[in-house]
Amino acid sequence: MVEKYYVTYNQVHKLCQEAAPRILNDFKPNLMIAIGGGGYVPARILRSFLKQPGAPNIPIQAIGLSLYEQLSGNDPVEAPGTKVTRTQWLDLSSLEMSNLIGKNVLIVDEVDDTRTTLEYAVKELEKDVETARKQQGRDETTTFSIFVLHNKDKNKKGHLPANMLDNNRYLAAVTVPDVWICYPWEATDIEEHDRLAAERGI
Repeated sequence: MVEKYYVTYNQVHKLCQEAAPRILNDFKPNLMIAIGGGGYVPARILRSFLKQPGAPNIPIQAIGLSLYEQLSGNDPVEAPGTKVTRTQWLDLSSLEMSNLIGKNVLIVDEVDDTRTTLEYAVKELEKDVETARKQQGRDETTTFSIFVLHNKDKNKKGHLPANMLDNNRYLAAVTVPDVWICYPWEATDIEEHDRLAAERGI
């Protein structure tokens, strides 16, 4: 039986609020990329705490990556897959990709489980931005950072660039045991979800 922990919207809100000062100070993002679907809600909450007086909101762009596959039977729990699937990506020829050149880009997701999705996102975004930079003859540098709500304390299959980790451009709000985390945006009965969170939350 998989051990499950339940997280509430309030907890997600507070994790974003607590992480915001370090993100502002260390990462100084001027654009966010949310990995769907788990990164959408944290990115939007985080944007409120990153807003600076007199400055515009930080834009959020979205990519969709899938690594999970449902286990057989009726159990709604999913297991980490082995292949990352793109379900949504930025258009290399459009303004979306051009806007990333020369920016401090914060990649947001809900959980760092096997790290495979994050590795894929960073590698592919770096590659595409470099292609767009060369195509446009620009020489600005794009810097990527990562924020996740939860980092699972386990050996990772995926790897992030050494300079990202060495320069502290990775931030997990909380490191948790290797358990199945149930997020509120996945719930079909939010009252029951919150009741379970009160009993079995992190």
